[in-house]
Amino acid sequence: MNIGPRVCLSIMIFSIMCLAQQPFPGDNPATREDILRLFDSMQVKQQMRSVMDAMMKQQTELVHETIRKRYPTASEAKIARFDNMMQETMKDFPVDALLDDMIPVYTKHLTRTDVEAMSTFYSSPTGKKLLREMPEMTSESMQVAYARLEKQMEALMKKAEQMSNEDHSPKKPARPPAEKPQD
Repeated sequence: MNIGPRVCLSIMIFSIMCLAQQPFPGDNPATREDILRLFDSMQVKQQMRSVMDAMMKQQTELVHETIRKRYPTASEAKIARFDNMMQETMKDFPVDALLDDMIPVYTKHLTRTDVEAMSTFYSSPTGKKLLREMPEMTSESMQVAYARLEKQMEALMKKAEQMSNEDHSPKKPARPPAEKPQD
């Protein structure tokens, strides 16, 4: 099974959103500018790029393995062309547009107080360490999750294959019910 870029990006975005607090009644909602400052203090652009780069490396390795298994005669030139296509796709990934799309979600869920507290945290030594370590933690977490998901997928595929074989096996005629002895 291949964990795609969208899944990984969703996991990262969800993780960031989980750090938010519930709004306090009467607190002012965060503005677009508040969220942009938060994104800046969280280094969201850099974080997304780091995660995407790590994801790209993992995806490339998985794709190479899959291509070699499915198409053993595939040349290194074809694999290299595919790598180039993937790199071009990721290079053109619209990070700024994605962040712009996320702003209304953040303003809906966060207040100015939330944003100030989060900005303070991410400016602290611990917050900076979390930001520094997050790409590697995410990458390692994806590897751990992938190993577990792969086992689950293998079991699922075996069950699906069994079901398929049962559906395609010749049907045995039903036996007539045994007659009951009469009293």
